[in-house]
Amino acid sequence: MAQSTPAGAAADAAANTPAGAVPPAPADTAEMARQFTDLAQRSSQLVMNYFERMSKQAGALAVDEVGVGRAFTEAFQQIWTDPMKVMQLQMNMWGDYMNLWQSTWLKAMGMAVAPVAEASKGDKRFKHEDWENNLVFNYLKQSYLIAARHTHGAMTSVEGLDENARKKVDFFTRQYIDALAPTNFAMTNPEVLRATLDTGGQNLLDGLDNLLGDLERSGGSQLRISMTDRTQFRLGENIAVTPGKVVFQNPLMQLIQYSPSTAKVLKRPLLIVPPWINKFYILDLREKNSFIKWAVDQGHTVFVISWVNPDEKLADKGFDDYLQLGPLAALDVVRDITGEPDANVIGYCLGGTLLASGLAWLKAKGQSARVASATFFTAMIDFSDPGELGVFIDEEQLDHLERRMAKRGYLEGHEMASTFNMMRANDLIWSFVVNNYLMGKDPFPFDLLYWNSDSTRMPAAMHGFYLRNMYLKNLLRRPGGITLDGVPIDVTKIETPAYFLSTIEDHIAPWKSTYAGAGLLAGPVQFTLAGSGHIAGVINPPAAKKYQHWTSAAALTAGADEWLAQAQSHEGSWWPHWQRWVSTGFGNGEVDARTPGSGSHPAFEDAPGSYVKQAIEPAAPAVPAAAVPAASPAPAMKPSRTPRP
Repeated sequence: MAQSTPAGAAADAAANTPAGAVPPAPADTAEMARQFTDLAQRSSQLVMNYFERMSKQAGALAVDEVGVGRAFTEAFQQIWTDPMKVMQLQMNMWGDYMNLWQSTWLKAMGMAVAPVAEASKGDKRFKHEDWENNLVFNYLKQSYLIAARHTHGAMTSVEGLDENARKKVDFFTRQYIDALAPTNFAMTNPEVLRATLDTGGQNLLDGLDNLLGDLERSGGSQLRISMTDRTQFRLGENIAVTPGKVVFQNPLMQLIQYSPSTAKVLKRPLLIVPPWINKFYILDLREKNSFIKWAVDQGHTVFVISWVNPDEKLADKGFDDYLQLGPLAALDVVRDITGEPDANVIGYCLGGTLLASGLAWLKAKGQSARVASATFFTAMIDFSDPGELGVFIDEEQLDHLERRMAKRGYLEGHEMASTFNMMRANDLIWSFVVNNYLMGKDPFPFDLLYWNSDSTRMPAAMHGFYLRNMYLKNLLRRPGGITLDGVPIDVTKIETPAYFLSTIEDHIAPWKSTYAGAGLLAGPVQFTLAGSGHIAGVINPPAAKKYQHWTSAAALTAGADEWLAQAQSHEGSWWPHWQRWVSTGFGNGEVDARTPGSGSHPAFEDAPGSYVKQAIEPAAPAVPAAAVPAASPAPAMKPSRTPRP
């Protein structure tokens, strides 16, 4: 059967258009020629820059820092020690392909047949109708799924590997499988093929334009894919807009006090310690999903730490500096402004690990009364099972990482972001490859993805200490295992009442690990498990009426699965449950609303402050004032370069 080019097929389709129908608009050849010239010039410049960098690195050998090659070499050596098993694996896959051939022929003859292979629930790659209705693409989809299942099964069933190598083989086999999905290639993706025919190939030109733009923004080295239209967001204008003031700052953080929205407030203030791997405004994206705004509306006097985005000048700041200049310094300021001797404190992710460390430090110093209650959002204390992050943490990898950080004084934010993105490659990498580069569309302006791409650096001393002592050695759970500011700490002596919020699909802080950490504390613990993952499960306002959460009054003495089996399920957000816990047990009555600042700590800058605006990438152009909605809803998608069918 003769094959035609996309442009020829489009011409044939136009010639055969029924009378009265509107044929596709012809391509603007002059505009396409101009675009070709521009793309060629930009491509040439990128290639020249690449070879210039390579010439400066002449003689340097590529290093397998993660140890992937060695792990797969060991796996293949083990596989071939059992030829009969290899033959059985091949026969199993061959049997599935024979079933696929048979079912495809039956389907071609109009018979209803069950699929041989189906995508897992939640897999959005094959949502286009052609993957189901078109015989060729349905066969292609199932063929890929069969190969994926058998390849992954074969590699993960290898015996004789140590645990570290086994995890690497499992993780990177899935990366390989995801990368080779037919959805990721123009000629095997029906949606891309349709767009190519409908636009005369303009989508591919636009996609190349997007690719070159991303390469240019990333310096032509490691590709950083645009996940959202960054020009549509401005901090303090249409994102992170809850009213408040900066009332204190030091070299590591600014402290924000938010303006009250009620006449009376809870007497005991609330301090939030976010992670410094990302920025705090994940808790204040827009009014309708802002935990900070919601907490203010519940009558809390809310203080939030906004961490600095460090550079080489802060390379020597360690974990104990983050403790002393972070939550401990913030507690002093909160006390000075409110007159209250203690506070309720929330720690999110790494901020929760710091909070646990701080509580143990305060206990050792006889100052536990400074914190009335502690809340942990998806925070790990016991790192015995770090989930898939463990793939990137072993002695050899840490040695490489520490040497790299020592040269520049910090870990680049995009390096950490790339690791997290790989854990959800189909959602956070390949979906954007298809949308941006194959479909030629501009990324949608999405507040959560704007925050996700607004990465921060990690000081070398702090990050090396954190990874080595907590992830690699798991010393935080051991009495006296870690010393901070000269004080050996013991989390098992913490008696402060605690609320642990974990999420059942968390790939960063696995809930069974956070459950194990919660069980280390000596005081009363309320453990709550929410639906969804590390971000969506936490940022789940009641009005959204999404997901569910599980609670139980049982002590954390049973295993995680046993706890879940007897826990009570509740529809919707966990926020009201936490509010009842903290307000009835630790609110300490009401007082008149407090305006931000005091005589000793006057307000000097509007929220969200200046530290949070320190970006690694250049700031986006200003959004015109008329384009910034007062209530800060999601911005409208900007028009694409060419009309889309």
